[in-house]
Amino acid sequence: MSSPLIIALDHASLDAALPLVDQLDPQRCRLKVGKELFVRSGPQVLDALHRRGFEVFLDLKFHDIPNTVAAAVHAAADHGVWMVNVHASGGRHMMQAARDVLVRNSLPTHLIAVTVLTSMDDETLAETGVTRSAGKQALALAGLARESGMAGVVCSAREAGAVAAQCGQDFLRVTPGIRPAFARRDDQHRVMTPGEAMQAGSTHLVIGRPVTRADDPMAALVAIEQELLE
Repeated sequence: MSSPLIIALDHASLDAALPLVDQLDPQRCRLKVGKELFVRSGPQVLDALHRRGFEVFLDLKFHDIPNTVAAAVHAAADHGVWMVNVHASGGRHMMQAARDVLVRNSLPTHLIAVTVLTSMDDETLAETGVTRSAGKQALALAGLARESGMAGVVCSAREAGAVAAQCGQDFLRVTPGIRPAFARRDDQHRVMTPGEAMQAGSTHLVIGRPVTRADDPMAALVAIEQELLE
């Protein structure tokens, strides 16, 4: 499936998500399952989406000691997810442990690392003790993720081109904070349209509310596909 589109299921439960899911085409998008949906509905949500033919990005952003994160990544991969992520700020040993467990068990799940959340700006980072700008911090963490064996990173589309230049074109750049021309920015600061993001160097685009809260989700998806062709 070649589409770069990943639709974020920002729902409170599987029962709430399925009416939307059943309006979408698994040949035209992947789905992202985040913390609330997974915590409320558990692994059965993955089974339900897989039965409908969707590839799933399990977005739980693991960040803990290396053994704990490796075990969690192993469990996610055993559920057959297409992609799972960890926080790059967890460090080299944590990322390597997670990568190694996939390699040892010949599991094909893509493992990527979160750099800087798109809701964070320079001021927010400074409050946590990070003196670099959001862009420089994202690039530094992307380099560490590449060295640690990650398949790619979650980053802002604004950093995607620099990440590609530093880490290589084969290194995935999964970018949230994507807002189509017809949508609002909501609570994310560093955003781009789908076309801008792909031109900037993104390989995959995470889109939530513009599709999931649309009156006609499939029509919204088609509109985004059209934006990518313009």
